[in-house]
Formats: sequence, C-alpha cells, structure tokens
Amino acid sequence: MPNILIRKTLAVSRFKKLIILLSLLLLLFLLIHAPPTSITTRTSRAVGFITTRHHVLFSIASSSATWPKRKHYVRLWYNPSTTRAFTFLDWAIPGPVSRLDPPFIVSENTSRFPFSFKGGLRSAIRVARVVKEAVDRNERDVRWFVFGDDDTVFFVDNLVKTLSKYDHDRWFYVGSNSEVYEQNSKNSFDMAFGGGGFAISHSLARVLAKVLDSCLMKYAHLYGSDARVFSCLAELGVGLTHEPGFHQVDMRGNLLGFLSAHPLSPLVSLHHLDAADPIFPTMNNTQALGHLFKAVNVDPTRILQQTVCYDRLNSLTVSVAWGYAIMVFEGNVFLPDILSKQKTFSPWRRSARADSNHFMFNMRENTRDLCKRPIVFFLESVRSAEGVVRSYYTRYRVPNCHGAKSLEDVEQVIVFSRKMELDIEQMKAPRRQCCDISPSLSESMIINIRHCGVNELISMRS
Repeated sequence: MPNILIRKTLAVSRFKKLIILLSLLLLLFLLIHAPPTSITTRTSRAVGFITTRHHVLFSIASSSATWPKRKHYVRLWYNPSTTRAFTFLDWAIPGPVSRLDPPFIVSENTSRFPFSFKGGLRSAIRVARVVKEAVDRNERDVRWFVFGDDDTVFFVDNLVKTLSKYDHDRWFYVGSNSEVYEQNSKNSFDMAFGGGGFAISHSLARVLAKVLDSCLMKYAHLYGSDARVFSCLAELGVGLTHEPGFHQVDMRGNLLGFLSAHPLSPLVSLHHLDAADPIFPTMNNTQALGHLFKAVNVDPTRILQQTVCYDRLNSLTVSVAWGYAIMVFEGNVFLPDILSKQKTFSPWRRSARADSNHFMFNMRENTRDLCKRPIVFFLESVRSAEGVVRSYYTRYRVPNCHGAKSLEDVEQVIVFSRKMELDIEQMKAPRRQCCDISPSLSESMIINIRHCGVNELISMRS
C-alpha cells in the first residue's frame, strides 16, 4: 500500500513538472515568434500624433457685405495647397470664386432660433452655428476645428505648433480673452473671444455639434456668437485653455507698444486691424501686413518674439521684436520694465481712459516729448541662407530729434539669428533668448541672437 501511494505521488509530481515545462516552452515560443505589438503600437502612435497643417480645419465667419472688403486678410494666411478652410456666408456671392480664397458655404437658415439682445445682430446665431455646420460636413482626418472672423489674421504654422501641445482625442477648448478688462467683465474672463479665434478638439467638437442647437434656444439673450459657443461648452463641463498667442486686439491707434512686447508664446492671431493704424508707418494697412508676412514666411515661430540686449559700452538698452521693429533706449532699462507694453495705443471704446486699470497687462507710460521716446527701427527686409537668417531694420526719423551721440549716424540695424525650431517640450516651457551687440557702431548696429547660457542673466553687466 505505501508503495502504491509513493508511485501515485511521483506520477503527480512528474505531471506538474511536465505542465510547467510545457508552459515555459509556450511562453518562450510566444516571446520569440509573436510580433512586437506593444512596441509597434507605441511607435506608430508617437509618429501619428504629430499634428500638421492637414489636421486643422479653419471655418471663417463672413458675409456677402464684408467679404469683398476683408478677403485680403484671409489671403495673407490661406494657402490652397496646404490650408484647409471654408468661408461661411449669409448669401452666395455672384461671379467666379478665386482660387486664392477658401471655398464658400452658404449658412443654413436660423430664423427658428430666438434672439433677444436689444440692439444686437441676429447674425450672431448664424455665426455660432458655423461650429455645427463645419463638424457636420464630416471632413476626414480633422483633429482641430478652428474658428475666426474674416478680419482675423492667423499665423498657421504657429497655431499648429501651439495645438500640438494638446491631445486632440481629449476635450480641449483653446483660445484667449480680450485685452480689455471691461470686455471680459461684460462677457466672461473664461471665454475665448471669436475675433481672436479659438480651437476645439475634434472629440469635443463632435459632441458640441449635437447639442449646440438646444443651447442656441436657451441663450437668446446673449450678444455674440462666441458667448453662445462658450455657454454651451460650459454646460458640457469644459473650461477654456488659455493661450496668449491669440489676440482679440480690442484697441485702436498705434500698436507699436503692444506688438513690441509679445509674450514668449508664438504669435497665433491678430484681429481688428482695420481699427488700428498700419503697423509700418510708411505703408497702408494691406501693404503693412504683407510686409510683416515676409518675415513670417522665413521664420514664423520667431515673429514678434522679444529679445533684449544691453550695450554697456554705449549705455543702451535694445529691445528686438523680431520681424517687426527694434526700439533703442538710452541708459539701463531693467528687463521687467521693457517687458511691459508701452502705451502707444488707445482703448477700443473711444470714451474710455487708457490707464493701467483698463487693460489686462502691464503698461508703461509713453512720454509726450517725441525726442525722449526710444529710437525705432522698422523691418526693411529678411534674407535666409545656409541656416542663418539676416533681418534688416531701418531707422524711423523723428524731425529735429537726435538722441544719444553714439546713435547719431546709425541708420540701420542688422540682426543675425537661426531659424527658431521648438519641439513640444520647449513649447511647454519656453525661455527667452539672449543677444549680443557688436562693440563698434557706425552706420549700422549689428545684433546676434543666440541661446542664453544656463546661468546667464539678461541685464546690463556691471
């Protein structure tokens, strides 16, 4: 009897060992012969996640009355070969459609929706519904839906880079509010203003399109289309992701002080440029914007990026808004003061005071004495060769003003830089670049923009 039990125990033990051995052989076979699915999937997702121009669909709100006067704004940034866009109109425009313009879509009838804002325009409903009509077209491979007005100037490459920071498969509502406190107070500090443009991820846009009409029924009392879209997104539980590169530009007059102190984020959009002076003083509005795009087309990420240099030898502080203008100040102006916006502009509402409580950013006064203002050099041309970009800026002379002796003969500033290429991680944590000024000044000032050293401070060295 004991022998039988021993034999049975040994048989069970051998059987267990055999099962374990077979399991190990099966696992070994799977490891050797099975395709590396997890690695392949991870790699393909990483490559496929890169957002390009092709993945962005622009929807431009316009009308048959405003399009002929504003189409030049859209033509600045729209490229029929690389940009996907539609222009939404109230009525069809007779005549042939230019290839330079996005295809036209006539908006659906919105007469069934209530509108009760006294003195407002019912077209706000039609414009809000552009969101639904754009999504309902079921265009292929759209990761982001971007909305703007016919006088919104987009900087497409910068917009694509900005949106690349976010996962388009999650719910994102990206934009910025107004530069004016009063406008935000009346509408919302958490609303993306439509003139500056805003972006909605495809996953969120498809849900929003299904419920938007019900929201339009509820929010008849609101003024604008952007307020209606914002309210519906709020009901979906989605908040605004602020990106400071979107600009509503609720201001008038000379935008030099505003544009010369741009945040570190890439420039994404500009709006309301009809209400401002031409950004280059010797040109009209259309010519000035076309001139700016000469620099945009060479180095879009660097456009308006502010770099500050200190010339200890000549006691000068130099602020470079690349591709636009350079301002030269006498003496040592501390960096925080240079980063605030010089008050060269006026509020959108003509009766308002342009004080520091009116705007949503830091400002410094602009002296009334023209001869005590910084010397300004405006962009003349941009050239690129063998990875080096040279931009040339010409002095804007104020009659009977001379300035510092070291600058009496300086008529031009030449800036050397390399094309600014930022990856997603650098976009998430940007750092201002540094610059050096050539020690000798004659008719030209020469500046070299470079990366700052790890411990380098941007200041007048003592």
